[in-house]
Amino acid sequence: MEKSASTEQFLPFTSIKSGAGNEIANDVFCFTVQIVNVCFIGNPDKSSEWILIDAGMPDSAESILLEAEKRFGPDHRLKAIVLTHGHFDHVGAVIDLIEKYKVPVYAHKLEFPYLTGKKNYPKPDPSVEGGLVAKMSPLFPNESIDIGEYLTPLPNDKSVPHMAGWNWVHTPGHTEGHISLFREDDGTLLAGDAFVTVRQDSLYKVITQKQELSGPPRYFTTDWQAAWESVKKLESLHPSVAVTGHGMPMSGELLRIGLKQLSNEFDKEAIPDFGRYADGQNEKDM
Repeated sequence: MEKSASTEQFLPFTSIKSGAGNEIANDVFCFTVQIVNVCFIGNPDKSSEWILIDAGMPDSAESILLEAEKRFGPDHRLKAIVLTHGHFDHVGAVIDLIEKYKVPVYAHKLEFPYLTGKKNYPKPDPSVEGGLVAKMSPLFPNESIDIGEYLTPLPNDKSVPHMAGWNWVHTPGHTEGHISLFREDDGTLLAGDAFVTVRQDSLYKVITQKQELSGPPRYFTTDWQAAWESVKKLESLHPSVAVTGHGMPMSGELLRIGLKQLSNEFDKEAIPDFGRYADGQNEKDM
């Protein structure tokens, strides 16, 4: 399977939480790969089978599998991969993993052009209001990847294969086909980059993982009105705990108050004052 810069270009960005894990529930484990989070779904007390949510940074398959072995044992079995979206830091290990395990990769149909080699993402915007990471964003790959026969659309009924009790929620804005995952029984939300709990454009905050609820990463977000509607949609679910693509998990009153404020004041807190997409343009206009 042919690889691309989005899955093979190692990037030396990291944080103090890289390699750390957080158990959110018996069957939900968050693992930080450099500056991004992936999730393992599966209860190791009941089974060695697991599902991976997002696939981390480029060249991260080994670290993900080592952590899976620690959690599920040496005979662990990856059943499927679910992608919140296809940006480089969420698909970095996907090709290596499917070449090894031959498992389906589920994504929203609107992400398919970026996962079948047909369309590249818009280039990151270094002109956007923000910190040093935004200025460094031209270093980030935006090329599409092609995972061919393994790519499978998420079911129309909003269920998530191999994940009983979970539903997927279409949360566009950061990308067209971005999704989040929600389990109503316990209020667990896997938000991807619909919102994050660290200011992802600030190098200092990325490195230190200073926790604060924030909108999606500015340098890669192209439709801010859609992103706002997605935050409103997620806030209406009243999650009890949220695992986001970047930053530490957040729960309880801190999450409730922060998400309500972000939903109400997204135009002031999240939408940049300037940048390529800040005025409502999207990639079709560029």
